[in-house]
Amino acid sequence: AVDILISVVVLDFAIYWQHVLVHRVPFLWRFHIVHHSDLDLDVSSGLRFHPVEIVASMLIKVCLVLAIGAPVLAVVLFEVILNGTSLFNHANLKIPPLLERTIRAVLVTPDMHRVHHSVAAAEHNSNFGFNLSLWDRLFGSYRAQPAAGHQDMTIGLTAFRDPQQQTLGQLLLQPFAAEQRA
Repeated sequence: AVDILISVVVLDFAIYWQHVLVHRVPFLWRFHIVHHSDLDLDVSSGLRFHPVEIVASMLIKVCLVLAIGAPVLAVVLFEVILNGTSLFNHANLKIPPLLERTIRAVLVTPDMHRVHHSVAAAEHNSNFGFNLSLWDRLFGSYRAQPAAGHQDMTIGLTAFRDPQQQTLGQLLLQPFAAEQRA
């Protein structure tokens, strides 16, 4: 049980840093923009990733699992948790403020992650965690609220506001577009 818990936490820590890297490394960012160019944040945003990013993430996780010798059950649990929290974090949910603050003390909530999808670069370069909110607090990437407030915050990226850029074909081509602003 201890090996499983440690493995899940280590994998979550690695996913936090992977998420930081896809924001900071220009080549990786080109593929991650597919996720951030969504104009409406909802549960489907938690599934919206470029196939190249999905394969890269899978390879990173496989290497880490092999390096730490994670038990199979830990890997399965982590993937279930990661996919579930990705859907939860991107859901358009309104949690009562007291409950939201209580949950956010440990876990990433939809309000916390919504800040990460702001069009403002300083905001979308924050709140990288998927499961534990600890990593953002520990490494200084935590942002409690968007500057404009949740009601007035714009979701997406400035370079990809045209709804015609949101088709499957265009999303697959986004990483190769000339315009790659944050």
